[in-house]
Amino acid sequence: MTQSVSGIGVSRGIAIGRVRRLGGIEPEVQERTVPPAETESEVHRFHRALEIAAQELREVRNAIPEATPPDVAEFIDAHLLMLGDALLSEVPVKLIREHGYRAEWALKLQRDELVSVFDQMADPYLRTRRDDIEHVIHRVQRILLDQGGTPALDGFKDTVVIAAELSPADLVTLHQHGIAGYVTEGGGPLSHTAILARSLGIPAVAGAHGALQLVHEDQPVIIDGGSGLVLIEPPLETLREYRRRHREQRARLRRLAVTKGIPAISVDGVEIGLLANIELEEDFRLLRRYGAGGVGLYRTEFLYLDRAQPASEEEQLALFRRVLRTLRGKPLTIRTLDLGSDKECTPQHPISPAPNPALGLRAIRRCLKDVEVFKPQLRAILRAGAYGPIRLLFPMLTTIGELLEALELVEECRTELRRERRRYRGDIPIGGMIEVPAAALSAPAFARRLDFMSIGTNDLIQYTLAIDRLDDEVNYLYDPLHPAVLRLIQTTLDAGRAAGVPVSMCGEMAGDICYTRLLLGMGLREFSMPPARIPEIKQVVLQSHVGRLTGQCQEILSSSDPLEIAAGVEALNADLNPEL
Repeated sequence: MTQSVSGIGVSRGIAIGRVRRLGGIEPEVQERTVPPAETESEVHRFHRALEIAAQELREVRNAIPEATPPDVAEFIDAHLLMLGDALLSEVPVKLIREHGYRAEWALKLQRDELVSVFDQMADPYLRTRRDDIEHVIHRVQRILLDQGGTPALDGFKDTVVIAAELSPADLVTLHQHGIAGYVTEGGGPLSHTAILARSLGIPAVAGAHGALQLVHEDQPVIIDGGSGLVLIEPPLETLREYRRRHREQRARLRRLAVTKGIPAISVDGVEIGLLANIELEEDFRLLRRYGAGGVGLYRTEFLYLDRAQPASEEEQLALFRRVLRTLRGKPLTIRTLDLGSDKECTPQHPISPAPNPALGLRAIRRCLKDVEVFKPQLRAILRAGAYGPIRLLFPMLTTIGELLEALELVEECRTELRRERRRYRGDIPIGGMIEVPAAALSAPAFARRLDFMSIGTNDLIQYTLAIDRLDDEVNYLYDPLHPAVLRLIQTTLDAGRAAGVPVSMCGEMAGDICYTRLLLGMGLREFSMPPARIPEIKQVVLQSHVGRLTGQCQEILSSSDPLEIAAGVEALNADLNPEL
């Protein structure tokens, strides 16, 4: 009997295969202590577990084939670095020595402390970094409990793995064993495992609650990484249809590779900017690999997290110059610090935790309260502007007063740099993120004072619809096609056009081919997305007539019925030819 379960499609593609189940990722740990005479022996046991975990990760890394995308190894490197971080390697030792805890319990206490910090973060991308902490700690815990750090993975070729959760290292190993795809009960599109799946081209579905209870070992299953659908024991007719779609999908991916050197120009000659969102240095090489026209969003939060002191002005300047060298004359848009009151980056200036970090003292609000942290970053950006085309982007603007205060600080930094006779660019373009409904409604006023605007759809949608898109209980309400969301986007685009100010989009919506034609028809001319999505978006642009889309989209936007809007968008995409 056919059954189905729905989750979140985190890596597009179709996978067909027999089920292989992997159990829960979190080992069970109980509170236990050791006699004082055994404390140092317990410390040694903990250090030994760290060494074994590191060796296992190095073995996974060394087994990666040379033809594998280079960013894959760097996910493993990130976990190796975490193993050596004092928060994981030193704090549990202190707990063992001071309280006589068993290593497993000391590590669990530290895990709980770290996870609680990340769970309260306002930024969805940063909040999902807790997964990396979980994966590293669970690997060490399995070793301490004699369960083995890496599960046995024999006989996984051409199978679909169903698991509670997977770490990046597990996924790399599974990929080496030839899995067809995977489904996890937890996780989401922003986790490093999901990002890695997209890089490796592994179809994947996350957040499929109850999947492990529904499936049995060796059952036939189909997963659709685009829609998030998982079909268990599909009938023969359905199986044939999905096999046909799978063959078409593989042929299409081969054709997409040839678009790298082709400009993104529509059928009627409209050139569209396709830029990349990046964060870590391992993202740099993806810019050329996927033919990015520049960087539309460079997140800088990693320069402030888990450090005794924020990155200095000189450290930031050196980093920005490295990105510019990678870009070779293409634009780099640097978003200033976007942290909330849930995470301290300046111990000398503590701020009380907010009841709701997403609505609290975060992003530009936080920066304006902590000028000693904000100004060094502004100075570094201004100085980097002397070495290439840089744009400065303020996140989460809500009022014109915030913008004016931020602009005053930029002018202060210009004056200081001029007085110090340092090299800098004085006329650096300054933009603002439109990700709060109030900012979208005030877009005409912002457009008069900014050089460009960037629509952050992730926050704009969640604030407009009053939902947390990472909350499994309400994320079904997360709808980019909600009439209110589309009207706020259109208001922003119209304001930019009226003021002669460019408007880009850097949220997830910009990298989803379902919405590309709609956004083109609404007037968007610059998209910024994860680098791997650029080829697909480019293919849609190459097949689109922007002039015709404009009239069609106005008719769609006149509706207040979400179902009518969705049907209209589907009709817009009906003639897309996957063969091109």
